[in-house]
Amino acid sequence: MDIDVMIGPSSWATAADLARRIEAAGFSGMVFTETGQTPWMSIAAAAQAAPTLEFSTGIAVAFPISPMVAAGIAWELAGNTGGRFRLGLGSQVKAHVERRYGVPFDPPGPRLRDYVLAVKDSLAAFRGERPLAHDGDYYRMSLLPASWRPPHHDHGDVKVDISAVGPWMTRMAGEVADGVHVHPLHSMHYLEHRLIPAIANGAARAGRSPADIDLLVPVFVVPGDTPEERARLTRRAREQIGFYGSTRNYAFQFDDLGFDGTSARLNDRLKAGDMDGLGAVITDEMLDHFAVIGPWDEIADRLVERYAGTARRIISYLTIEDVMRDPDRLGRWGEVARAVRSAAPPAAGRGGEAVAR
Repeated sequence: MDIDVMIGPSSWATAADLARRIEAAGFSGMVFTETGQTPWMSIAAAAQAAPTLEFSTGIAVAFPISPMVAAGIAWELAGNTGGRFRLGLGSQVKAHVERRYGVPFDPPGPRLRDYVLAVKDSLAAFRGERPLAHDGDYYRMSLLPASWRPPHHDHGDVKVDISAVGPWMTRMAGEVADGVHVHPLHSMHYLEHRLIPAIANGAARAGRSPADIDLLVPVFVVPGDTPEERARLTRRAREQIGFYGSTRNYAFQFDDLGFDGTSARLNDRLKAGDMDGLGAVITDEMLDHFAVIGPWDEIADRLVERYAGTARRIISYLTIEDVMRDPDRLGRWGEVARAVRSAAPPAAGRGGEAVAR
């Protein structure tokens, strides 16, 4: 099982420096988010600095750029990294897409499905497998003269992943995507009883094997040998879980576990601007479901026990934040990463056939 780190907006120099250090520490790769900055240039800088790391967008916002542009960027990054790039896409939310980016959003699920297929058709055309001919409900593309086709390389089978939470989107991922960026707010109950069965359902519709769909899973990892050492990251995990959980559409994440009404309480705290109160709603029992917490020498085993046989890659959500605050802790994080990567795989996955291998 691979283990990556998540990184947000940064300068190119910072991305390159972090990549060198993350690679030396023993991590598998870096996952770049898109918030106030597009991820592409930072990935290029990081890839130049760390020639063995793997890179992904987790996620890039799809609708503001055309599928052809997305495919072209992915093609270029895959070629220049020797195949160490996979494209993660997501719809974002309606307000941002329409009011910040100024492009259409509705209906997000069918639009994203068509977008993924358009990207894949573009990549197939780049590979020379067939002419560009995508005629979907939202994207129509049929012109790719030879002079406009990107230069050929041997790494054109680029994985295209999507973020998915609810049943429609996860079924769609099973039909058309190569992987799913799981939401950071998740429990094993959610993975095993909601997400994995929905992916399997979608895969069956498309005549695919669910084992071909990778799960890329961000995890709130909180290591430390004492409660005091873990206190800062524990607080950050509570805050972030609370922030995500305040979204009413994610209320089922708590309700399924018997924590009914939690999302509504979180939403009330968020509307009041009470960030301390937001984190306080997340009890220790909830934290055990939504984070992995433990001593340094046990945390890798806990990650493997929870996710091996289910996740293709786990993505440590808080590592970069922790290392930027205290660079000396990177060595301990590296010990965790190397232990996770070297752990023997389980005899069989936990969620039936729909698990990443």
